[in-house]
Amino acid sequence: MRPTIAGFEYQRVSVSEDVSLHVAVGGTGTPVVLLHGFPQTHLMWRHVAADLAADHTVICPDLRGYGDSDKPREDGPRTYSKRTMANDVVTLARRLGHPRFALAGHDRGALVAFRAGLDHPDAVSHLACLDILPTLDMWDALHGTSAAVAFHLYLMAQPPGLAERMISASADAFFGHFLDVWANRPDAIPAQVRAEYLRACREAVPSIVADYRASAGIDVEHDEADRAAENRLGMPVTVLQQDWGAALGYEATALWEAWADDLRHTTVSCGHFMAEEAPADVAKALRELTVRGV
Repeated sequence: MRPTIAGFEYQRVSVSEDVSLHVAVGGTGTPVVLLHGFPQTHLMWRHVAADLAADHTVICPDLRGYGDSDKPREDGPRTYSKRTMANDVVTLARRLGHPRFALAGHDRGALVAFRAGLDHPDAVSHLACLDILPTLDMWDALHGTSAAVAFHLYLMAQPPGLAERMISASADAFFGHFLDVWANRPDAIPAQVRAEYLRACREAVPSIVADYRASAGIDVEHDEADRAAENRLGMPVTVLQQDWGAALGYEATALWEAWADDLRHTTVSCGHFMAEEAPADVAKALRELTVRGV
């Protein structure tokens, strides 16, 4: 039996004419939407979601192109732009009865959450981003040999075809590499969950590559337009992040302050998969976020 979030109900919700999202919903109270990262599914939130469900309605979708959500064929850069994926999330929450909600994302999901915060300030009441920089700042921070840590970004930025063939030829080794090297606590991702992540990614190579390709093109354009217009995140924002700045030569808090009016930036000591490696700390930070400004 495939793993699920205990106590949560599962359903499919249509968010556009050709896309339905696979989503787990549990708990009662003010709504919180949790968006997963790479190379994972909604299951990465299993501990945090169960904790938050004591006093929140918790919504955990698989992003379009991931997990058991629909994976539309890439028909130009907009198919997997973070703007399109953010629209999915806002529509999902609305169709579940929540026109306004707190939003947290990790890794790829955090990029979607960031875009939702900029594009839909009336819908996103509070925003948390785990272990990312905004797309525009991410590319600016990568330079020289230190950028080798992000080799996958450059591989999947290539035109359609090559990356998909290369990754598909050894999908478990490719996706498993990140599960291995990004975790400080490998035991935080048990064998059954790891197997589910690998299955889901193995079946989604074209859409995962398309998601990353968008972040080397149209997502940068959207960030550049917001920076030029001086658009900022007006809601309370929490950022939890490893100390990538020490390795790559940037000051993360300053980069985030350029985007957020009400920012709490915390450097964490766990690995990249913090919702699985330090779930109590993440749940605590999200609870503290949801009461700011209330």
